[in-house]
This record gives sequence, C-alpha cells and structure tokens, in this order.
Amino acid sequence: MSANKPAAGGAVTVNTLRKLRHAGEKFVCLTAYDASFAALLDATGVEVLLVGDSLGMVVQGRETTVPVTMDEMIYHSAAVARGRRRALLMVDMPFMSYATPQQALGNAARLMQEGGAHMVKLEGGAIQVETVRQLTARGIPVCAHLGLQPQSVHRLGGYRVQGRDEQAAQQMLQDAQALQAAGADVLLVESVPVVLAEQITRAVDIPVIGIGAGPACDGQVLVLYDMLGITPGHRPKFARDFMQGQTSVRAAVEAYVQAVKSGAFPAPEHCFE
Repeated sequence: MSANKPAAGGAVTVNTLRKLRHAGEKFVCLTAYDASFAALLDATGVEVLLVGDSLGMVVQGRETTVPVTMDEMIYHSAAVARGRRRALLMVDMPFMSYATPQQALGNAARLMQEGGAHMVKLEGGAIQVETVRQLTARGIPVCAHLGLQPQSVHRLGGYRVQGRDEQAAQQMLQDAQALQAAGADVLLVESVPVVLAEQITRAVDIPVIGIGAGPACDGQVLVLYDMLGITPGHRPKFARDFMQGQTSVRAAVEAYVQAVKSGAFPAPEHCFE
C-alpha cells in the first residue's frame, strides 16, 4: 500500500487528499444522507462523504436546494457521522446560512459540533473570500464551490453550464486562486467546460473535486441517487447509472470507485466542451 494512501481503518483527512493529489492519485466522493449508506460508502473506499443540500431535491422532493434549512443539514450530517468510520465528512452550508462571515462562523460551528462535520462547503467566488478567511483562521476547514451553484439557480436562470465565455472563465480562474489564498482547503467545480476545469486544477495547489467538470480534477463527486440510477426524471449529462450490469448497491458503488480511481469516469460523454 502506498504511503500516500490511508491505512485500513485510518481516517481520511484534508492532508490525505493533498497527498493523493500530489501523488497523482484520484480520490472518490459521493453524497450521503443517512447512517446506512454512510457505512456502505465508507466500507467501499469512498474517501469523502458529502452531506449535500441536494437532499432537498432527492430526499425531500423539492424543486431546488433553496428551502433546505440548517436544522435539516445538521440532522442528516449527524446521521451520516454515526455511520462513517474513516471517510472525511463534508457538509453543505445551506442557502443564506453564510450571508455574512459572522453568520457563517456560527452555522459552521453548529455543523461541526452538532452534525459531526469535518469540513463545510459553501458556494460563491470572490464574494466569499472574507468568509473563507474568517472560517479557516478559526480552524474550520472549507471547501469552496465554483461553477454551477445550485443555491443561485434562480439568478442563473436554470441549471446551465458555467464559464463558457472567456470573461466568465477568467473570472472563475481568478476566484479559484483568491479562495485558495483566503485559506480554502478544497475546491469543488460543477458543470464547467473540460478545458476550464483543467486550467483551474493546474492553477491551484489544493485538491479539486469535479462534477460535470471532466477527468483532470483530482477527485470526482456524484449525487448518490444519480449514481444508482434512482433519481426520478431527467438525469444530468455528467451522471452515470452504475447499477447497470450490477447485482447489488455495494457492487455499483465499488464499480464507481474503481471507475474514478482508474480514470474511466468521467468519460467524454459525461463532459462539457
């Protein structure tokens, strides 16, 4: 086993993700919303469990993530925390729970103390620099989220690919570097062209997680229910149903882990130009 990989039973930390990036080894992330799935994903080698505010859509049946509350995020985070053993637990800060740095501090503390989070994730570019600086200065690990930002879906006019024009692409690159400088530990980029995601990954030194952002990112994440092919309605272009050809949920998750680790996923058909 590589020295850069966590030992069996060893906890995955931010430092683990950094070492995997520097070793050129991909890491795996999936959303989780309860203890049972958390235990299964953890046992199959998923390094990062994301309690996403996507639960508003795939668990609660809402049209967007906007209605999800702090109390709901804490409830699901605590459930996942009870099921995991080694995976790093990342939790979304829900809509308007980090409108100011002071508000973000209070809510991030709740996610860690009550929800068992190891890291919080928040959406936004340059506007979040001071918030990221305040959180990380106080020992709260942060994942910054660029590209498609689901909490801003009403302003964006829908779930659209971001960064396709030169100005938007350059702004995203600058935002990524500014967020890293502010102390962000991890960066997540969603629904951006492959070339831009590669440029961002090369422009920063922190681990980059992609979703609909191509194979150059250091890690990949999918919504668990998309990966299992059970999300009602339209499945995003960047998702793949890993249950096809498998006889169990565990086998499907193992297939996803292997596909990410080997670089087989995402394939060109899951990417945006």
